[in-house]
Amino acid sequence: MPRPNRSEDDTPAPPPKNYMTPGGYQRLKRELTQLLDVDRPELVKVISWAASNGDRSENGDYIYGKKRLREIDRRIHYLGKRLDHVLVVDPAARGDTDQVFFGATVDYVDGEGRDQTITIVGIDEADVTRGHVSWVSPIARALLKHRAGDTVKLATPTGVVDIEISDVRYEAIAVNGTGA
Repeated sequence: MPRPNRSEDDTPAPPPKNYMTPGGYQRLKRELTQLLDVDRPELVKVISWAASNGDRSENGDYIYGKKRLREIDRRIHYLGKRLDHVLVVDPAARGDTDQVFFGATVDYVDGEGRDQTITIVGIDEADVTRGHVSWVSPIARALLKHRAGDTVKLATPTGVVDIEISDVRYEAIAVNGTGA
């Protein structure tokens, strides 16, 4: 049976972009290296030792070790996939602009008149306690491509609120997350 011609609609979709700051990329890369070069080899030694002790059905070291090894392998696989599709964007290289893009640190006044500051980072870097929000979060999506002085509408669980962008800047985000 002849194979039908492949149309443009049949081509697989490209993987989603995984934007990340240089610091976020270094953190994930360091974690992957730690798992591959240190944690996994040490655990394999423990499992081998536990397996040599005989009955594995009641061997806690062996059972726990195998479970932990599966967790490490799952994390290695996840990190590998995330790093395969990463697009590193350095906010400090953005230059002088007041428009909100990935990596921007944005000061804004929320719907209740409070000053807020967030930095728009990659999905794997989001940490609300540090003010780092993912570029796909509702607040980031509302702010993207707007400028200092703009008022934007943000859909919240309690309704739509207006927020006013007061400042946009691009700073280096250090590997430890504290800024450069």
